[in-house]
Amino acid sequence: MPNAVRAHVRAVPGLPPASPPVRSLVDAEAVAVLRRAAAVLMDDLPEITERLLAVLQEQEPAYRAAFETDPSGLWQEVHRSLRHNVGSLLRPRECRDAARRCSWRIGAERAEQGMPLDALLHAFRLGGALVWRRLVEEAARRDPDDVRLLVHVASDVWNFVDEHCTLVADAYRHVERQLAWRRENRLRLMTTALLDGTTRIADLPDVATALDLPEQGRYAVVSVAVAHPAGHVGTQLLSVPPGMRALWHTGTDVEHGIVHLGEGEPKDLVDRVTVPIGARVGISRAVDGLAAVGDARRLAETALRACPESGGTVLLDEHLPAALLVSTPALGTALVNRVLGPLLSLDPSDRDLLLDTVSAWLDNDGSAQRAATRLYCHRNTVLNRLRRFEQLTGRCLTRPADVVDTSLALTARRLLGD
Repeated sequence: MPNAVRAHVRAVPGLPPASPPVRSLVDAEAVAVLRRAAAVLMDDLPEITERLLAVLQEQEPAYRAAFETDPSGLWQEVHRSLRHNVGSLLRPRECRDAARRCSWRIGAERAEQGMPLDALLHAFRLGGALVWRRLVEEAARRDPDDVRLLVHVASDVWNFVDEHCTLVADAYRHVERQLAWRRENRLRLMTTALLDGTTRIADLPDVATALDLPEQGRYAVVSVAVAHPAGHVGTQLLSVPPGMRALWHTGTDVEHGIVHLGEGEPKDLVDRVTVPIGARVGISRAVDGLAAVGDARRLAETALRACPESGGTVLLDEHLPAALLVSTPALGTALVNRVLGPLLSLDPSDRDLLLDTVSAWLDNDGSAQRAATRLYCHRNTVLNRLRRFEQLTGRCLTRPADVVDTSLALTARRLLGD
């Protein structure tokens, strides 16, 4: 029955069907008393409107602010709500649906405007109390015995008020869910644009404010790929150090975390990543400003491609040769063919034995003894296999340039496949 502030909501979607009217147990005389009193209230609606507005301004700060902003609009809304609801007491069949639509729209508009739901429901109950009080006053003025009869329909009147409070709350929550979805979708689109590098420079201040990130801060991007994704996992994988903040975005196959580094460095994130079996994580270099987040995302995905298929974490700055190879896979494949081509025609077991030996030797800084320990064989066996590799490929593993070519070729073969 109370009212509300005028807003700019075009439609009132989702209005639930009206429940069947509650049939009063009182006799026709009591109903007649109610309707006679309601008819008088219809003539006094302007004065009742003023009284309700005065109570609302006194008891509800939200309505006080609304009155200061748009007194005429607030008065019209209060008056319209009272007219529909008092009219429902007079002519239930004719006015009931219009009254419900009015209350639903008020709830939707108040949600759009951000008025607290508690204030709105309090206003409806205040309006119901005021109307009931005026009904009792009018019945007593006409005939004191009518008040006794009116009491018998009190439950019907308050059931009516409760019904409209429920309508208002349902409409409010309906719109509130829509607004929450719109906010979340807006933030998601902003985050997507940042990661894609398509955010307009002119929009960066608004984006920074909406995402609560500094426009000129230092950033890194963390890209996470899980073999069998099951919902959002990014925040479970990364606990950022104090002074940093991560904003996660879920993509189709990869999750990206935009990390505001503060005074930290990307390397500080490595020990914070807990990788489940099969997960791969790529961490970009640091970039300056939100405008460069798109570049950081591309660097993080490059690091991600440099991760082993079995999983792990790759910090781009510590794997730049591998990053170069996966960035230009055609050149990486050409390098494999040029350096390791003579081995590719060997029996696979023989070929893999030679390649594993050279890889172990390189991983152990050229120590045949440590490579032998890792491969569970004798040192001389390692040396024999290295000599055979040199003979087949024409490379000399004591020549730095050939060692670089061999190391890169082995890395390319591991990352790009045979």
